[in-house]
Amino acid sequence: MPIDNTRQFKPISIAILTISDSRNRTDDTSGDFLVDRLMDAGHQLGDRAIVKDDVETIVQKLRQWIGNPDIDCVISTGGTGLTGRDVTPEAFARIWDREIPGFGELFRSLSYLTIGTSALQSRACAGVASGTYLFALPGSPGGVKDGWDGILVYQLDSRHRHCNFVELMPRLRET
Repeated sequence: MPIDNTRQFKPISIAILTISDSRNRTDDTSGDFLVDRLMDAGHQLGDRAIVKDDVETIVQKLRQWIGNPDIDCVISTGGTGLTGRDVTPEAFARIWDREIPGFGELFRSLSYLTIGTSALQSRACAGVASGTYLFALPGSPGGVKDGWDGILVYQLDSRHRHCNFVELMPRLRET
């Protein structure tokens, strides 16, 4: 991916949300992975939380972070599968202003290269709510790696060419 080193890197503040009925801080490997990667990339950890697979609980946490002007982006891990407890896409859809359908499409395309046709079981998704980016990744470490290393590390880098999510941030609240 083309990084234009003549441009200035602009760090953003990213909150990490783990959505799980069984994970806690000691075994949240996917959340740990994201924290390590975003900090290695030069971004700031805005906040981190673990919540249960419950639409209202997820929505409440997302609204809290969306209302915080110090948080530019939320990346979640977990709850994007097909089972009855996988409700992350439904929670995200309740609050975003605009969906970013290409994110889920590209994620599944990258994931296909790793896990084959099982990639179609992911409902990874993304959107924008009140000027804040929201990205929902699977809970598996492999899925989180595909999402960060294959998409987000580039799109959240202000030096990425031809375009990137960071350069759009000042215009996300336009009407």
